[in-house]
Amino acid sequence: MSRIVIDSEKCKACYLCINECPKKLIKIGNTANSLGNRVVEFDDPNNECLGCAMCAARCPDLAITEVYKG
Repeated sequence: MSRIVIDSEKCKACYLCINECPKKLIKIGNTANSLGNRVVEFDDPNNECLGCAMCAARCPDLAITEVYKG
């Protein structure tokens, strides 16, 4: 099982990672960080994440830093 970890305090809500995910597992969340940005959420109920790290590579703020493959 692969998954990503998003640091909500680093997320500036550019949403570039949403377009990078080939499985469309990243979405705009309902919660805001301390800067008032609606941060992204990783939503993978069916364990479809490939662990490709494309989202982490695209994030300009290094808010996605960990990709686990299992």
